[in-house]
Amino acid sequence: MLSPIAAAAGHLLISEPFMMDPNFRRSVIILTEYSEEGAMGFILNHQSEYLLGDVLPDVSYSEMPVYEGGPVAKNTLHFIHCAPDKIEGGIEIANGLYWGGDFEQVKYLVSNYQLSTEEIKFFAGYSGWTPQQLDEEIKEDSWIVTNKFDIETLFTLDEQNLWRKVVISLGQRYAHIANFPENPALN
Repeated sequence: MLSPIAAAAGHLLISEPFMMDPNFRRSVIILTEYSEEGAMGFILNHQSEYLLGDVLPDVSYSEMPVYEGGPVAKNTLHFIHCAPDKIEGGIEIANGLYWGGDFEQVKYLVSNYQLSTEEIKFFAGYSGWTPQQLDEEIKEDSWIVTNKFDIETLFTLDEQNLWRKVVISLGQRYAHIANFPENPALN
């Protein structure tokens, strides 16, 4: 088994290097919910073709990217942040990392350039698992779970290299995985 750590809210899921599902290929996911009822999270490194101004025309700061949070409910908008002093009502999912909060407050802060991409990340849709589904996928080595990460890493705009950086940060046991080609036939 690749993952010695159990899944929990606030942990990262890192897809195995040869995952064929295009929704999750080389994905890093932050879990926001995990219980016997299922799990939910957001893909941190799949930027969509949309900017925030495209999905929220009344928000003037249109340069903020919107990420593909997952294949479920792609017509919904979610966010994580590390600005609890600015955004009320968020749920702390890891030390200093929050999910959701007062959306009207967020729109105001973004429109007035008081939030940056280092503080907030937006997602269209989410990743979801039914009861026991994620646990089975972890047992099948589809995911590596970790609770060791820097919050700054989650807000990086270098999403092309995020998967690789997170894998390397797991230590010697996993570092070699970071160099595997996406297509094993190219090895």
